[in-house]
Amino acid sequence: MKIERVDVVVTALTTRLRRMMSSGPYDTGDDTSMLGKPVLVRLHAEGVVGYGQVRPTAPGHFVADTVHSVVTAIENIYGPYLIGKDVFDLDRINADLDNLLPGNTNARAALDYALHDAAGKALGLPVHKLIGGSCQETIPLEWSVSLGPTAQMVDDALRAVQEFGIGVVCLKAGALGGWREDVRNFAAVRDAVGPDVVIGVDPNTGWQVSETIAAMRALAPMDLGYVEQPVARRDIAGLARIRQAAEGVPIMADESLFTLQDAFELARAEAVDVLCIKLYKTGGIRPAKRIAAVAEAANMRVNIGGLAVQSQLEAAAGAHYCASIPAQQVMPGAEFIFGLGVIEMDPLVGETDFVVRDGRVATPQRPGLGVDIDESAVARLTLQSSTVA
Repeated sequence: MKIERVDVVVTALTTRLRRMMSSGPYDTGDDTSMLGKPVLVRLHAEGVVGYGQVRPTAPGHFVADTVHSVVTAIENIYGPYLIGKDVFDLDRINADLDNLLPGNTNARAALDYALHDAAGKALGLPVHKLIGGSCQETIPLEWSVSLGPTAQMVDDALRAVQEFGIGVVCLKAGALGGWREDVRNFAAVRDAVGPDVVIGVDPNTGWQVSETIAAMRALAPMDLGYVEQPVARRDIAGLARIRQAAEGVPIMADESLFTLQDAFELARAEAVDVLCIKLYKTGGIRPAKRIAAVAEAANMRVNIGGLAVQSQLEAAAGAHYCASIPAQQVMPGAEFIFGLGVIEMDPLVGETDFVVRDGRVATPQRPGLGVDIDESAVARLTLQSSTVA
């Protein structure tokens, strides 16, 4: 099934989102700037349209891609290459794109989603059936709590638990007041949500090795669920030292993990217990499946990360990927909840049953990614568009 045309559309968001972590802010921006806005891809192939979407998080985050770099990479490099290619030749396409323009994982992810969506629609199958089938009919969800004043963090965690039934919350850490302030934030949230909610911490590289070990010791009596990426992304030896001192608390790599080779190095160093796989970091579903295989071989678990801000397409890609992995290999929950209407419904999607219920979401079962895009909404919210043919 040959690709005939690729559309690239930058769309506005109807609600601005601002969040904070130690390495900088998430900000989807106001309507005067394209920074922080989602990039939608339409891939046309013999009467089938495959959709993909990604929201670049730069500037202010550890992934370098911006809206402008995503659009430029697709318009000038990836899109022209794809014309005439078969949507089912996923491995060949991935290998060729690596040679044409390495990195650029956000652009690659959007195209990967669209390729999978088109292939699933052509066969009448949901994407998870193309990548190994469904191991999970429903997926437990994790809620990420932004850094901020303690009362604000408590309120955010309580909303997750009380309104949506979430059983896992991850507190951003690396506060300006140091790790002791992070411990105080944790204690306040633990008191508020009670003993049955799993609480992890994510300093986003904001701690040093010694601080991490001290913080873990202080948090242990409050039932610390896990620690995500406490130190700099290239400090693999530091992660290994922390893991040795963790006394059973799982250590997770996020910023340290982009590529298959990163996964191998983390496994070889026995540096972490969990790999946080975010599809916008890996370049999409196809390379992420290979990383999960490395984790399985090394007896590590995986976490399905990614904010998927107001994007049902991005959340659906994460759900299909997560569903294809045995539940016992996944912890603690999937972090694409912000694409499921908990801030505001996706402005490009009409009525949907792809929503949170009792802290979980059902794996989509309709062909492709299982998300219907409202083209009238796309037209209304378009900030910039182009076509490669």
